[in-house]
Amino acid sequence: MSDDVIATYDEQAAELAHRYDQQALLAAYRPIEDVLEPNTPDALALDIGAGSGRDAAWLVSKGYEVVAVEPSTGMRCEGVRRHSDEKIRWLDDRLPALSRVHQLGLAFDLILLSAVWQHIAPNDRQRAFRKMTALLKPGGLMVMTLRQGPAPQDRPMHPVTLTEVEAFARGFGLEVFKVADQEDELSRADVRWTTVLLRMPDEGSGALPLIRGIILADDKSSTYKLALLRSLSRIAEHAPAATRIADGELDAIDVPLGLVALFWLRMYLPLVRAGLPQAPRNSGPEGLGFARDGFKALLDLQFYPSDLRVGSSFTAERAKAAHSAITDAARTIVTMPANFIRYPGSDQQVFRAFKATAPRAPSAIAFDVQTLWAWGAIRVPGQIWRTMSRLGSWIEPVLTAEWSRLMKGYAERMGMVLQVGQAEAALAWEEPLRDTTAGRAAARRILDSGGAIQCCWSGKALGETQLDIDHCLPWAAWPCGDLWNLLPADRRVNQHQKRDRLPSAERLTSAYPGIAAWWQSAWLEDDAFRIRFRREVVAALPVRDASNLPEVFDGLAWRRLRLRQDQQVPEWGT
Repeated sequence: MSDDVIATYDEQAAELAHRYDQQALLAAYRPIEDVLEPNTPDALALDIGAGSGRDAAWLVSKGYEVVAVEPSTGMRCEGVRRHSDEKIRWLDDRLPALSRVHQLGLAFDLILLSAVWQHIAPNDRQRAFRKMTALLKPGGLMVMTLRQGPAPQDRPMHPVTLTEVEAFARGFGLEVFKVADQEDELSRADVRWTTVLLRMPDEGSGALPLIRGIILADDKSSTYKLALLRSLSRIAEHAPAATRIADGELDAIDVPLGLVALFWLRMYLPLVRAGLPQAPRNSGPEGLGFARDGFKALLDLQFYPSDLRVGSSFTAERAKAAHSAITDAARTIVTMPANFIRYPGSDQQVFRAFKATAPRAPSAIAFDVQTLWAWGAIRVPGQIWRTMSRLGSWIEPVLTAEWSRLMKGYAERMGMVLQVGQAEAALAWEEPLRDTTAGRAAARRILDSGGAIQCCWSGKALGETQLDIDHCLPWAAWPCGDLWNLLPADRRVNQHQKRDRLPSAERLTSAYPGIAAWWQSAWLEDDAFRIRFRREVVAALPVRDASNLPEVFDGLAWRRLRLRQDQQVPEWGT
């Protein structure tokens, strides 16, 4: 949609919202309404070009939670004013890129594109269709309404045809499920509509079989291919906000090469320390291309896997060791697994590496997202990235089982005896400790200075005897000890009401004032915690400005929605 058209919608927002926000206009969906009933209690819909919010509110009434995308500020404000339901989350984004939607990592049961396609320039339509298709769940539905008739003088439109949509559907693996022609519900004699219902029949992208083939069928002279896949899969699940949409490509994600190397080192550190072979005739660091002076220094300096995380910082010889180890790991990743993982029967690389000149070793280093980009990027095809994001809990066991099998095979040929469970134990991803010390220290500082602390959920004033530090997004579902996830709560509320449940959208929204006040006083007003808070926010949440608390809260709400979708975590407060 062009800037000129959006500007027109901005100028006429009140008038157009009044015209379009009529329940009678929902009659346009009668031919397909029976098919749109959600199959699950937590179905998620994407309304692109949501306008006045009429359709979004209708979808909520049918049982969907809705992400309402609207590029016109005026129309978006009208939509929020007219339909402020907590189950509608508004977002400023537009076709053909839908970049902000893709950054959320969500998949949708239903995508609605009502009276929008005529605004998309023909040259942008293939990209737009691909971007929408990539957001559909297997079995998901897409509804498009196509406008035929003369355009208003102030809002230029492009011709649309059913044939074009059917061709895109065939090209991107969607099934044309139903087509219905209708008169215009606003009684314009020269305007007609065609409603097209499309369906994603199965996994569609072929990404899961490709990943499974790399894990189980690819030739492997070492465990490097598995390590690259596991690093990317872990980043897709735990640090998706650190990535970028690739420039100049229809559908790809760029991942910081330094972050891939950081996760790579985190995986290999316990394996090499235990002497488990990662290639034929390997034991310890010798024979591994990445295990040079930097990695050996990590071993000598007693680094633990949990030390190698986003936000960690080091000085002196520890900074030099970590920097050198990441540089060597990045070099190995680029020249070995990223180079040799190819599509079946092809010389085409699945993952393309863009290596930058490694930064000079500093006397102090902090592994924030900006620093981790300094080594370059790994480009991941969009369909593979989404599969890793959504199906990581299924990919991880296959990866670790195959990695364990390879190590046992190498050991057997070398005459080594591995104890039962030894390989599996060393492969376990070391989660952060469930530590609320930082939260308690911040609370004590506030109370000692005469400040007040309230339970974020109940608003009750808290003293040290009533204080619990709660993980907003429950630890049992997502082990995250980031500062933004630590909130003060009344002990009874935390232990007997919320427990290990996910706060509902309504509950989280009502808690915003208390959460923002806590973030401000606990973290942003403390010189030591402020930097850590911002680093952790940028790595984990879809946030541009970590000092903007409304934006951070919005990022938390998006992460809550994704956790609920990915893991079906029971909700509290519904």
